[in-house]
Formats: sequence, structure tokens, C-alpha cells
Amino acid sequence: MRYFNLTFVLARIALLAAIIPLAIGWRTPLLAGWRYTALAALIVVPLLLIALDVLLIRRGRAPQDVFARATRALSFVALALGVAVFGSTAAIELQFQYKRHTVLNADTAQLEKLGAHLLVGYRQEATLLAMLDRRGIAGIFLSSHNVAGKSIEALRERIDALQSIRREQKLNPLWIATDQEGGPVSRMSPPLPRMPALAEIVRLHSDPAERSLEVHQYAERQGRALKSIGINVNFGPVVDIDHGLVNPEDRLTRISSRAISTDPAVVTEVAGLYCATLLMTGVHCTLKHFPGLGRVYGDTHMVTANLAASADELEVSDWLPFRRLMAANAAFTMLSHARFTALDPNHPVSFSEPVVKDLLRDGWKHDGVLVTDDFGMGAVTLSRQGVAGGAVAALNAGVDLILVSYDPDQYFYIMHELLRADRDGRLRADALEVSKRRLREAAASRVISPAALSPAALGRVQFRN
Repeated sequence: MRYFNLTFVLARIALLAAIIPLAIGWRTPLLAGWRYTALAALIVVPLLLIALDVLLIRRGRAPQDVFARATRALSFVALALGVAVFGSTAAIELQFQYKRHTVLNADTAQLEKLGAHLLVGYRQEATLLAMLDRRGIAGIFLSSHNVAGKSIEALRERIDALQSIRREQKLNPLWIATDQEGGPVSRMSPPLPRMPALAEIVRLHSDPAERSLEVHQYAERQGRALKSIGINVNFGPVVDIDHGLVNPEDRLTRISSRAISTDPAVVTEVAGLYCATLLMTGVHCTLKHFPGLGRVYGDTHMVTANLAASADELEVSDWLPFRRLMAANAAFTMLSHARFTALDPNHPVSFSEPVVKDLLRDGWKHDGVLVTDDFGMGAVTLSRQGVAGGAVAALNAGVDLILVSYDPDQYFYIMHELLRADRDGRLRADALEVSKRRLREAAASRVISPAALSPAALGRVQFRN
């Protein structure tokens, strides 16, 4: 019997020790899909084990030998671990609920001012409506779990209802964004028809005239389909150059399988025509992922990753599509979370002042909308600044929209810190004002002809290998 008791207490210790990392990190974005299942387990399991150990300790007789005394001592260890797991879980949840409450009860004018720069996804519609009611968001990101099992008509009615709330608030329409690149990244399919990736069109049509016709028809079909739901921003096309870099551990980025071409000239031609045609349907395109992920080996969804190329190397290859297509200011540009080590080895590009302010805003004189990649990705959450500090740095650097798509709870950490930074004078008022103007102009963008964003209209480009 005493061997059973010892084995049982050791099993309890092993179980609690194994879940301590989960108790500390259960609110990380990677666990967003099953967070509340984890919360329930992290509360119920420790409480049951705490109750069991208290009962066993109280009922146990005074130990008569070393073996029994060791078992009793281990029971106290198990009890302490149970208290630590439960305490950590409860403390993290209480902190989150405090920040959520603070945000939802903040001054509406301040929420409106800062929310104009936050684009969020949602898992619970009640939370989305609370943020919308408080005027605390600029737009919504739609993913596959938001549209699963819904018809195009039902989705359109829901988006129209949300935009109606916005009109009653006398605010600019919501940005309704999604990832519909075609191919494997098609968040709206179903209910929208599944379409191939642009890379597939390039592979099948080597003749430039034939390829242009196919791209134009493709973008028109896709744009009209997105507009039928009420989407006005698509996070595509991928204009990263395919350098053939394949990382077996990269499960989510996989740029080599998503890039349009290995040739910057082809990427510019295809992406330019795609963006112009998409805008004709009333949908903004998004060039991604600056400064280019084609040379980045790591997966920024999970870990910190570096872009080690020099600016001179990028100028003659990876940056050519960005340079030409960003010049029109009609397209949005998505900033990646890779660290461009030549300019700033310490921060992801998405909130790097040397890249965003010094290079893009001051150096390139770019005055279009800059949106970050999802702030719930590991390259941000594992950074020294985290999502909250990174958001402050991003807006100060000249970013217009911060994307919080996969894990909407990160919104409350970000907004809580933005509210504090605004009160403390740590947010640049001039940067926010200029960004407000850029977003207002983007919202009022007029439909243009495909020629306006074509490579010919943007100036002849000399492409070099």
C-alpha cells in the first residue's frame, strides 16, 4: 500500500509540474482556439488535487518511518504545486479581466481616437459588438471560422448591419478585411468559390498578353465576390520574391509556395494589374510582406526571424515590386514581423522606427496606408516589447493600422497600453494626426482604371538578376 501511495503522490507532482508552463502561458495567442477549455482544466484539475492533498494530509497518521515521512512531505509538495498552478491561472485571468473592464469603460472619445488604428478579428460576436459600441476599432478581420456554414446573403446582411451601426455613430465605414490570396490561403472559401493562387496563373500563362487578360479576369471575379459579402480590403497579393527557400519547420508562412514568381518584373506586372482591377470593384489590395519574406528562413508566426540581406541587395530584387506599386499610394502595404538586421536588428519591422519612419516615410516618401501583420504572431509576442509595447512603437513610427486577427483578446492588452501611453504623452500626436489623414483619404479612394497601377504607368523598371 505504501508503494501505491508514493506512486500516486509522485504522479500528482509530475502532472502539476507538467502543466505549470501552461498555467503561465495559457493566454498566449497560439492557444486562442481552445483557451477557455484550457482555463477550465487549469482551474478544475488543481482544485481537485488541492482538495485531495488537503484531505490526505489531514487524515494521514503521524508517519512512523522514513518512507512514510517522505510520502507525506511529497504530499505537501504536490499541494504547493497545485496552489501555484491555480494561483498563476487565476492571477493571469484577473489581470486580463481588469484590463478588459478598463478598456470597455474608458472615455469614448479616447477609444475612438486610438481605435481608429486597430483592425481586429473576433471569435465571440458579443465582444465584437462591445468594441464597436465603444467606437474602439477601425475595422474587422474575417477568417474562416467567422463564415463557416453561412451563406453569402447572410454574411452580407450581417456586415451591412455592422456598417449601419457605424453610420449611426457618424464614423467612417469599417474596414472589412480578409486573407483571400487564392490557393491554400482562401479564408472566405466557402462560401465564396475557391480560386487558384496568382502563381498558378503565372505558371500556366507565359505569354504576357494572355497572362494579363487572365489576371484581370481573375481579379475582377475575386473582387466582385469579396464585395458581395461587404469586404473592402483583401490582404493580397503576396509580392515577396520566391527565392526557393524552404524550411521544413515552417508550417504557416511558406512563402515559396505563395509567391507569384521568382522574377521581380513578373511580380510587379501581375500584382499591379491585380491591385488596379481589384480597386475597380471597390476592394483595396494589400502588398505583403514588406521588406520581403522570400529570403527569411524562420516562421514569424512562431519565432523571431531575421532578414539578413543588405538594402543594396533588396533594392535590385525584392523591393522592386514594393517600390513601384507602393508609389501609387492606392494599395495598402503589410509590414512583416521579420527583423531587418541591416537597419534594426532589435525590433520586428512592424514596429521598427528605422524601417517605418526613416526608410519608408522619410526616405521613400511613402504616404500610403501601412498595416502590420497579425500582432498575435510569435515574433511580436516573444519580443521584448510584446504586443502592448510594440503597438505604441508602431503608431509612433508611422504605422496606420495594427492587425489583431487570430487572437482578439490581444486587443485589450494593446488598447489598455495605448490608453496609458496617450495619457502619459508617450504617443506622438503628430504621427496619429497624419495617420488619420491617410486613412481618411484611403476610405475616400476613387475607383481607378487598371492602367493607373500598371508597370508602364508607374515608370519603366530596369530589372536585374
